[in-house]
Amino acid sequence: MQNNPSGNDPRTIWQSQPRGISTVTLEKMIRRRAQKLHRKAVWERLGSVAGPMGTVAFSALGIATGYSPVQLVVFAIAVAWSLGGAYVLNRGTWQGRLAEDAAFATGLEFCRREIERGIYFHRRFLLWVFAPIILAVGALVVPQLAIGFRAGGMLANSIPFLTLFALWVIGVFVIRSWKWRTMQREIDELNDIERENRI
Repeated sequence: MQNNPSGNDPRTIWQSQPRGISTVTLEKMIRRRAQKLHRKAVWERLGSVAGPMGTVAFSALGIATGYSPVQLVVFAIAVAWSLGGAYVLNRGTWQGRLAEDAAFATGLEFCRREIERGIYFHRRFLLWVFAPIILAVGALVVPQLAIGFRAGGMLANSIPFLTLFALWVIGVFVIRSWKWRTMQREIDELNDIERENRI
């Protein structure tokens, strides 16, 4: 088959097409990313309720076992701090889903808002969720450790608990660090998409 000299050769036309991602494909990709970010945000916010529940559980256990008045005040502070943290972290952060017919720029903005809300949650997690749990666990465990230290034999029995507790604390910091890097990478990807498509 000879090349068509008139310039209407389908192969030439096809090869001269731009190689970038089509707008329709890009919109679908952004819509999927927005849906994924929304699901992740919902689960993270629901998971933020687990922190106050854990704080309340440790505090209730401490109150039920009849500690000193000072420890009861510490448990009350931990519960109030944790419940206040649940309110602070979730106040005004719920937003609806991205509409199916949303424009590309709207999808990018939705993704950006979800990631920024995740960053907001991440920055405040240690103060409003993790610290009250540590306070409640400390108020429950430290007196027992003091008794065990004086008794001698009980301290050796607490080593498995202390090891698991230390691994849990380290795990929280490792996971938070990984999530922070992931969110920064997602923001950078959105910025690249926006810059490449001149939105």
